[in-house]
This record gives sequence, structure tokens and C-alpha cells, in this order.
Amino acid sequence: MSRKRVAPEAPPAEPPAEAVDFEQALEALEGLVERLEGGELPLEQALSAFEEGVRLTRECQRALRAAEQKVAMLTGEGETAEPEPFQAAD
Repeated sequence: MSRKRVAPEAPPAEPPAEAVDFEQALEALEGLVERLEGGELPLEQALSAFEEGVRLTRECQRALRAAEQKVAMLTGEGETAEPEPFQAAD
């Protein structure tokens, strides 16, 4: 009796590093917001947390812009698609 060979399952693809970084930055930002909204931080700690929040927000925005450019390239007109600067609506 012959046995049919079954290929082992491939491990799940790991998300790109920027996706992991985005998720980590977003999670850290959410934690900072909760701490700030709690109102229990002394002024100096609140200012430091706010500064960190601004940094994390900018990091998330950069990651989102890069992801948007990749999507635009993938859905654009063939290989002639070029990344374009993202302009947020006011």
C-alpha cells in the first residue's frame, strides 16, 4: 500500500517589521492616553507622557503613510505606479 506524502504546513507568515512596530507604538500610545486621562500623574510625569505620546503619534503616522503608499503602488496602473506624498485632509 502506498502512502501519500503530505507536505508539512508552512509556518504562518510573520507580519512585516513596520506592522509590528506600528502595533506596538499604538498599544503604547493607548496606554499613555489612559494614564493621562486618569488624572493621577504629577505635572512633570504628565508632561513626559505627553511628549512620548506625541513621538508615538508621529511614528504611527509615518507607518500609516508608508502602508498607504504600498497599497497605492499595488493597486495602481501596473509597474508605472509611483508613491505619492500623502496629504491629510484638514
